Amino acid sequence: MGMVSEFKEFIAKGNVLDLAVAVVIGAAFGRIVTALVDGIVMPVVSLVTGGVSVDDWKLVVTPAQADATGKEIAAEVAIRYGTFLQSVIDFLIVAFVIFLVIKAYNRIRRPVEAAPAAPAEEVLLLREIRDSLKR
Repeated sequence: MGMVSEFKEFIAKGNVLDLAVAVVIGAAFGRIVTALVDGIVMPVVSLVTGGVSVDDWKLVVTPAQADATGKEIAAEVAIRYGTFLQSVIDFLIVAFVIFLVIKAYNRIRRPVEAAPAAPAEEVLLLREIRDSLKR
């Protein structure tokens, strides 16, 4: 089988389409969570920290240098750990919401225990024979 025909077979499987839909929904969900974090969570954190945005937190290694006219000669070198922290908070919120969605989905989809199946006809006949031999 050639590579092209294998690729066609791979694409024709339903799993690829499901994965594509999941990626699109995941991207949209990521935007929703980012809006939640930026619009609701981080302002509350900013209030707690005295009005400083978490995204602005940084460790300045080398401050910016300016000449006598005030024009910047060298840019500031800083470790922007606030941006990393904001991404971690975004991730934790996304992970928690996905956990809740999967938990609810599993609760809804919990298999219903089926009633025990009726015994096969052969088993019934063997039981009748056994019972008649006991008499």
